Amino acid sequence: MRIGIPRETKPGECRVAVTPSGVRALRASGAGIVLETGAGTASGFGDREYRDAGGTIVPTASEAWSADLVVKVKEPLSAEFRFLSKSSTLFTFLHLAAFPQLTEELLTRRVTAIAYETVASGGALPILRPMSEVAGILSIQVGARGLERGCGGRGVLLSATADSPPGDVAVLGAGVAGRNAARTAVGIGANVTILDVNPDKLASASRECGGKARTIPSSPEAIEGVLKETDLLVSTVLVAGERAPRLVTREMVRSMRHGSAAVDIAIDQGGSIDTSRPTTHAEPFFIEEGVVHYCVTNMPAAVPRTSTLGLAAAVLPYLLAFAGQGVVGALRSDDGLLSGLNTCDGHVICAGVAKAFGKPFLPPREAIR
Repeated sequence: MRIGIPRETKPGECRVAVTPSGVRALRASGAGIVLETGAGTASGFGDREYRDAGGTIVPTASEAWSADLVVKVKEPLSAEFRFLSKSSTLFTFLHLAAFPQLTEELLTRRVTAIAYETVASGGALPILRPMSEVAGILSIQVGARGLERGCGGRGVLLSATADSPPGDVAVLGAGVAGRNAARTAVGIGANVTILDVNPDKLASASRECGGKARTIPSSPEAIEGVLKETDLLVSTVLVAGERAPRLVTREMVRSMRHGSAAVDIAIDQGGSIDTSRPTTHAEPFFIEEGVVHYCVTNMPAAVPRTSTLGLAAAVLPYLLAFAGQGVVGALRSDDGLLSGLNTCDGHVICAGVAKAFGKPFLPPREAIR
């Protein structure tokens, strides 16, 4: 098997899906690795390191895309659609429920596309998890920046000082991202409230925060009440494979303190705040209804070294399975990996994507018979 790793083209994307040590492991398994020059540079991994590990460095994206299996970090952009074909498998973050044009391209070109964010294991999402952890921690960092006057914020410091109280943080969702956001906010001394519909997740979040965060069962009324007293909202709720549910209405945003901030971690799945719209690392903030919004669709790229190490470690076992068994063999032998299959031979294989666009759904097992 030839595995291709093109350089990322999404604005501000600095991660890479495979490190030199991963290339070494894949080469030992018999796979050939082709990397576009500079693929790992922004994460601190140079071409020479990949070459020393056994990878082949090529000067153009088309050479990397021509491999049997193309491994990326983020979804292909329109300039890359010409590289998509039935002859190769794509393995990357896709978030198709938020990208109708990309979905149509994958179907039209009959691409076998496997999405990191729907690969499952024991009820968890092992490839999404490390990026959710990074995004949760980062949300407090970027949210605190949004509260600064220079970004349009109300000038609140989340940590208390000798003469001023701490800021108020509301975290919507107690999954991996939400728990890391809450723990980080508690750690700097903010007043933290966590909302979720799952009592077990709320209990887990409370334990991780050392009992210092308030937990509330989530409902539209509860969200509305909390947001009126919030300086920073971090919304993390997503449904694997589906478009993120819109849980925060424009009216709720309007009721927040003027100059407060909102970070929508679910923006890569369409966003869970009515007033959200995608932004980039170059221009991360905008103001809507008097609230500073941060809606960068590839948040973890802000810290590419940390994010690459976490992502690559999560991706490598699946790449080794592909190298050893072939794509179809690996999918057949692992139901969790099979749940990552989103499109195949012109069919939608992910129920959430089919639901988002009203398309026919083909069960995964039928797709790989």
